[in-house]
Amino acid sequence: MGPKVSILIPCYNAERWVGQAIESALAQTWPNKEVIVVDDGSTDGSRAVIESFGDKISHEFGPNRGGNPCRNRLLGLATGTWVQFLDADDYLLPKKVEEQLKVSGNAQAVYGPVLIKTEYAKNQFEEVCEPEAVWDIYEQWLRWKVCQTAGVLWQRKTLIEIGGWNINFLCCQDNELTLRALKNDVKFNFCQHVGTIYRIWSEQTVCRKNPNQVIFTKTQLFDEMIQWLKAEKFLKQNHLAAAGQASFEMARTLAKTSLISASIYAKKQKKRGLWNPVGPAAPEYFKHIMKFCGYEIAELAATTSRNIRGLLNI
Repeated sequence: MGPKVSILIPCYNAERWVGQAIESALAQTWPNKEVIVVDDGSTDGSRAVIESFGDKISHEFGPNRGGNPCRNRLLGLATGTWVQFLDADDYLLPKKVEEQLKVSGNAQAVYGPVLIKTEYAKNQFEEVCEPEAVWDIYEQWLRWKVCQTAGVLWQRKTLIEIGGWNINFLCCQDNELTLRALKNDVKFNFCQHVGTIYRIWSEQTVCRKNPNQVIFTKTQLFDEMIQWLKAEKFLKQNHLAAAGQASFEMARTLAKTSLISASIYAKKQKKRGLWNPVGPAAPEYFKHIMKFCGYEIAELAATTSRNIRGLLNI
């Protein structure tokens, strides 16, 4: 039957979504599996949904401790050789585990493209988050293409050996874990199969309700990665370019709530050589204004443009 896979679902107030998450775990074509759900002190109807699956799954209910303590509890309950984490508001396509195990080889972790479904915005859309073939694993990480929680299949032993999930991180938790794995020489294999659906459905989710905290944490992790790459003599120009693009994008996000904070952040990152205004966040008009008038004026122009479009309902 092949190695046993534990599909692990932490749940907190996900009554609307957790049923689909569990169903997608049970529907995995890989036969040798177990599904374990730990409810992290939900106050909605999540418990009733979880209990409705009966003995098809294992489940546990406890007080609210937070995402990473809950994931570590799941890791402790798992009995599989491999573990697949799945947040309660996401879901898997049927062959996700099977396809990733096919290419696992001698790796301790396997990751693949993630389909992002945005479901709260006026214009709902889907996009595939996939690394380009020319990127090495470190550039992929710097471009946030390795890390999504359900996108990675882990050897349970490896995850325990590197310390599990870091309970001190309130956001960017999967990014911190994959960075720590890379620094511990965990071998990752890539699977081209799109098997994970990451649902963005609210501005109040952990990674979206406090963008300033996310930017602070993301910058901290980027600094750690760059310093480690430099110490290991792995650092290349493509890594700096990727980090610089991320810095520019984060400055633009900061500017939506505080132009002063964004300006300070931009000056700091420019001074460190981590500034690369390219990609969707750098339209030609913005780069043109920034070239002749500076970053702050470009942001003011962008804000004025957004406000006018809002007034005109464009």
